[in-house]
Amino acid sequence: MTVFPVILAVVAACCASAVAVAALRPKPLSLAGMTFAGGMLLLAVESCFDGLSMLAVPPDEIMSWQTLSLAIMAPQPGMWLLFSLSYSRGNHREFIKKWRLTLAIAFILPLAFVLALPFHPLLRARQTPASGELIINLSSTGIALHIVLLIASVLILMNLERTFQAAVGTMRWRIKFMILGLGLLFVFRFYISSQAVLFSGYGLPIKSVEAGSVILASGLIVVALIRTQSIRLDLYPSLIVLHRSLTVIFAGLYLLIVGVFAKFVASLGGGASFPIQAFIILLGVVLCVLLLLSDRFQEHTKRFISRHFKRSIYDFRQIWRAFTGRTAAIMDIPNLCRTATRLVSETFHALSVTIWVVDWQNQRLVFGASTSITEAAAREFHLSQEEIATLLQTASRQSHPIDIAQTNDPHYAVLNKINPDIYGKGGGHLCAALSAGGQLLGIMTVWDRVGGLTYSTEDLDLLKCLGDQIASNLLNIHLSQRLLQAREMEAFQTMSAFFVHDLKNTAATLSLMLQNLPLHFDDPEFRSDALRAVSRSVNHINELIERLGLLRKELKLHPVEGDLAAVVSAALAGLDEMPGITLVKNLPPTPLITIDPGQIQSVVTNLILNARDAMPHGGEIRVETSRQNGWAIVSVSDNGCGMSPEFMSKSLFRPFQTTKKKGIGIGMFHSKMILDAHQGKIDVQSEPGRGTTFKVMLPLHGN
Repeated sequence: MTVFPVILAVVAACCASAVAVAALRPKPLSLAGMTFAGGMLLLAVESCFDGLSMLAVPPDEIMSWQTLSLAIMAPQPGMWLLFSLSYSRGNHREFIKKWRLTLAIAFILPLAFVLALPFHPLLRARQTPASGELIINLSSTGIALHIVLLIASVLILMNLERTFQAAVGTMRWRIKFMILGLGLLFVFRFYISSQAVLFSGYGLPIKSVEAGSVILASGLIVVALIRTQSIRLDLYPSLIVLHRSLTVIFAGLYLLIVGVFAKFVASLGGGASFPIQAFIILLGVVLCVLLLLSDRFQEHTKRFISRHFKRSIYDFRQIWRAFTGRTAAIMDIPNLCRTATRLVSETFHALSVTIWVVDWQNQRLVFGASTSITEAAAREFHLSQEEIATLLQTASRQSHPIDIAQTNDPHYAVLNKINPDIYGKGGGHLCAALSAGGQLLGIMTVWDRVGGLTYSTEDLDLLKCLGDQIASNLLNIHLSQRLLQAREMEAFQTMSAFFVHDLKNTAATLSLMLQNLPLHFDDPEFRSDALRAVSRSVNHINELIERLGLLRKELKLHPVEGDLAAVVSAALAGLDEMPGITLVKNLPPTPLITIDPGQIQSVVTNLILNARDAMPHGGEIRVETSRQNGWAIVSVSDNGCGMSPEFMSKSLFRPFQTTKKKGIGIGMFHSKMILDAHQGKIDVQSEPGRGTTFKVMLPLHGN
């Protein structure tokens, strides 16, 4: 026996113990720190038992120490799995809650194997081959324990991989060596367990290599501890299962290739069945050659290499920026189709690109745009309802662009009727279904590529990507149009409700007067009252029409330089005599600003009248001008009824929203439009029962 394996085991135990103590130093201790220290201490004890096994000479003594080594491995799956779920994760409680059943199994099941030792030993009778190497054979219980260790190793590596993928920048720099060290440790643990399961045992020399892996892993972990000064770091990985985990992929491939074939060959009798093994190897070579010669396999291989290893022939970032930049602001379907067809034509050098928009309500294809077909020519193309229905159903199931000439589906052949081969240059006839939100929105055809070039896998992937974006834009336009129609209908219903309410009251007044007219026509006083009622009704209708007309008139400014105080003073002329209202004015001159005096006067007048209406029993209105922080300001304050915060935030500046009994909610909406046109703003402070203050702010020169 050589001393070197024993020294390795002792050094491994010392390194693991030292790392465990170092991990316990930062205070307060975290869950990750405690589980890490516990796992490293268990590794240290396991290395001690392995070293004692190598020192032992009698086989029975070796088997005893290895039994203890296996027993001390039992708590490790649960300990390390708990660490992998909590290390560097700020949301580790959510992961632990999600994995609680798996954690319970990882802790309880291996311990159950250890408790069953008196009844079911982990190791069985030893075998010594001709080479003299001692082979540790596992019982069924020992194999089951290694299966648990194998699965736990995969889960631990998967969680460490997920943590590393969630880290970026400095955080990734800090945890990199910890992930590498533990990854090395559990990759080797995975290898040992897989060998033990596949061959029902293992040799002692492999324990020396495991001790070496513990030493290397400890060195990497020390570097990580120096970088971070603590086990605790806060990342927030996604709770979604990592479907594309490289750990799962490589573990599965390893077990498939090594496990299945090795187990199958071993079952044939080992070295005694060399001819059969040679035949199996020859058969495997033949199968590999057949696989490599398969057209379908070659296509999938080219697709995989093109996506993951081959340098792209397209600058996807530049194409995406150009596409989104030219289509982002388009809000109508014809313009979007024209832009999209040009972009696709430029990208793929295709002479004929056409988009047909699906009209599901009428079961037809509507011409969107084309680089080769005019709208007049498109109207002459005809497909039967049956052909269109079949084509739409087929295209709805299409997930990737297809070449019509190579597909076996005859339903796509009808596209040749509405997309004639004008140039005859070849290069493939592609059809891309434009689907979004689970709905087919259009069909795009790409004909006549320059030079007759065929389309590669990368071309088809890019075309699908662009097609999905076009479909998303089409869906957004459809939804925007529906939303606009709904808002227009809502505005119409709101406006008509106010309009009908006012007209109904006016009509009721006139109707009552007409009913009494035959009875009191000879009464001069009645006729005088009737004329006044008619006059008031006409004036009210004219006023209503004038206010509603503000919504459809385009706001035009006639700006001049003027003093805001003078404009406010002119607006207040004639408003001094308001019964029960005291008007307090403080109008010092302000610097000259560029405004439309007439429009600003209408804003001030509207605020004064609103303040008056808010005080039906009288009160005080205070009007002041000032200058502050680059703004010329006019404020109108009252001590009236005030407004609620909800009304101010949701309804104050919206049309047809008012608290007045006889108002229609146009004044503040129109005032806001005027101030926006002046690049000004309006601020309001109000409290129910205590009054309101409006501040109109107009920019001074240079602001």
